[in-house]
Amino acid sequence: MHIEHIAIWTKDLENLKNFYQKYFNATSNEIYHNPTKGFNSYFLSFEKGARLELMQMPNIPTSKDDIYEQFMGLIHFAISVGSKEKVNNLTEILRNDGFEIISEPRTTGDGYYESVVLDPDKNRIEIVA
Repeated sequence: MHIEHIAIWTKDLENLKNFYQKYFNATSNEIYHNPTKGFNSYFLSFEKGARLELMQMPNIPTSKDDIYEQFMGLIHFAISVGSKEKVNNLTEILRNDGFEIISEPRTTGDGYYESVVLDPDKNRIEIVA
């Protein structure tokens, strides 16, 4: 078994898709549109591993969770960039482009080298070596 994909609701589908394409080299399928529900989505694929589904539909409420606090449920996902140098470089690129860095690059107690950044919708992404 394996995780096939993870889905994220968004208010700005194109902006979020462009973020993952630009910074994480994701490739996207053509937009899926269901006119009956007003639902739109993209599936983003990476070099390997699970895909990311970005979804948009009217009337989906904004999360009431505080992005700076831990809460029950999915809190982050990790994208491996392959090396400590790439973690450092991408973290600096994202910082310089105005994205918030939640945790600076470091080696964690369980041995990961990672940083944590917020995407345009304030989802936490661990960038790991």
